[in-house]
Amino acid sequence: MLSEPRSGLLAAWGNALLAGLVSPDDAVLAIVGEDSVHRVAGLPGEAGPVGLTLALGRLRGLGVTGFRVALPASGHPLGLSGPPEFNARALEAEEAVVAFGAPYGLVPEVTERGPAGDLHVEVEWHCLPVREAPPADVPSLGEAERELAEAMRDATAVLSRLDVAGSGPVAEAAVDAYRARTERGREVLAPGYPPRAVRVLELAQRVGLLISVAHGNGHGGAVSASEIAARAEALRPVERVARRAQVAAYNAYVEERERER
Repeated sequence: MLSEPRSGLLAAWGNALLAGLVSPDDAVLAIVGEDSVHRVAGLPGEAGPVGLTLALGRLRGLGVTGFRVALPASGHPLGLSGPPEFNARALEAEEAVVAFGAPYGLVPEVTERGPAGDLHVEVEWHCLPVREAPPADVPSLGEAERELAEAMRDATAVLSRLDVAGSGPVAEAAVDAYRARTERGREVLAPGYPPRAVRVLELAQRVGLLISVAHGNGHGGAVSASEIAARAEALRPVERVARRAQVAAYNAYVEERERER
């Protein structure tokens, strides 16, 4: 959770593109990031995969006016609304984009090619029909912000008691990476998003940093089975809250449009 999921980038910059706040080239550049290429397969009217620029234009022509994010996990269909086929693929990928205004969704399939140090990442988004219904378990921005603050307090207290501190090379590397990212200006959301959404996403990422450090530090000072189980139990609800907050932040653009209708 230290970096944006691909679905978040596509939804955020796709929304900015639909709003006319960025150019197609800028949107695609931000979505692709360090990947080699993104294509979209299964678009209505297309015989095979097409480039992301054409795909976003085609989706607009099909009636799409916004994009939402889903970050499901086992037992938690966060952001999904069906049907089962789409939900199953999204759960396997642990993320998806759900269109607003037309019944389509996009699930990424990631392929890595080449040796370490010269890795080329290709992403093929599969366009599938979705059910037009409210997404599952997505909080408001206000709810997400309150949940995150409480979860961070609780998790910090429990992990400190279990001697899972932010120390050691893994933790230091995670903190350094996070700080480097903040120094680059951290454009975590595209133009057009409300400031509160940016704030919630940033807080969710800080919570994600805590989770990553806790997992990356091995067993830390938790030497007994009961202490290790207690750590896992402490992290589980925090991870859930952080994912809910991420989805709320990315979906804020569409939620505002719905309120304006």
